[in-house]
Amino acid sequence: MWLENPIFREDMEYIAGADFIPWEKLHGKTLLITGATGLIGFNLVSALAYKNLKQGMPLTILALVRDENKARVRFAEILAEGAPLKWVVGDLEHIPPVTEPIDYIIHGGSPTASRYFAEHPVETIRMNLTGAASLLDMAREKQAESFLFLSSMEVYGSLHREEKVSEDHESFVNTMNPRSSYPEAKRMVEAMCSGYAAEYHVPAKVIRLTQTFGAGVRKEDNRVYAQFMRSAMAGEDIVLLTKGGTRHSYLYTADAVAAILTVLLKGENGEAYNAANEATYCSIKEMAELVAGMGNVNVRVKESNESKKLYPEELYMNLDVGKLQGIGWQIKWGLSDMFKRMFSTCERE
Repeated sequence: MWLENPIFREDMEYIAGADFIPWEKLHGKTLLITGATGLIGFNLVSALAYKNLKQGMPLTILALVRDENKARVRFAEILAEGAPLKWVVGDLEHIPPVTEPIDYIIHGGSPTASRYFAEHPVETIRMNLTGAASLLDMAREKQAESFLFLSSMEVYGSLHREEKVSEDHESFVNTMNPRSSYPEAKRMVEAMCSGYAAEYHVPAKVIRLTQTFGAGVRKEDNRVYAQFMRSAMAGEDIVLLTKGGTRHSYLYTADAVAAILTVLLKGENGEAYNAANEATYCSIKEMAELVAGMGNVNVRVKESNESKKLYPEELYMNLDVGKLQGIGWQIKWGLSDMFKRMFSTCERE
């Protein structure tokens, strides 16, 4: 999917034209990006390529990838147009030396599947910590202008009360649960960013992203929003295995990319920034009902004793994004828009 899709093209035009992003700082620069083939990484690389190909800004994109052939397929349309995209072939535990200068590093690479965290907690921790240490050392060696770590709302852990969550909110992570390998590793990398900024003056920042989706979501994605989308597109009722009371906010992919670039280029060193659309804060059931209305299907709750064991108690994550808005970031798309645009891009693929 590239610019032949009008929704995706509009997203790229929006990001490239956002006046709160100081694009001039990227003129003639080289960016290293990890996690480039994932949903957010793909949109980020695409936006940078759009800025280069369609608006003539000189820049170079280096992407850390495990499999160059798969990466070439993922970015085939962009490469065909001559995007300045190059590969660094390796993984987070084996990052090869990079001889050329690197001005900016955006570290988004990490396992992302809950089942993987639970079944491979050691690998989840090792991959996150080893990769971050190598990249922060690289930023120090290359004297990078900025380093940005893509963290997660999961660093706040399990919150069981309704409240706004700002960046200084305490965390509730059960370290003895193997599934906690992911949020605990994210917390440790955040601490590394703070430490490298304080001790070695590495210009490291952190952005804590809420659940993000939109254009570019693959139909086989197994996260809840994609499951709802598949049911609605197939004309099937959406079936919830819980009462759907868990509440948190969401973020559209293009808004997330704009937030990433804003923090990379305008954020304070050694600081963390929440990224979410506060207006999207809702329960899982409310989101299911929104999608069901779009597909003219129903929502059915099929809770059982077994499902009660499989899914956590109701949780709440109402992120406060005032700090990020304070450095100029703006939000464009709401929850209904997010699903409509995701539907459209999937239907056109």
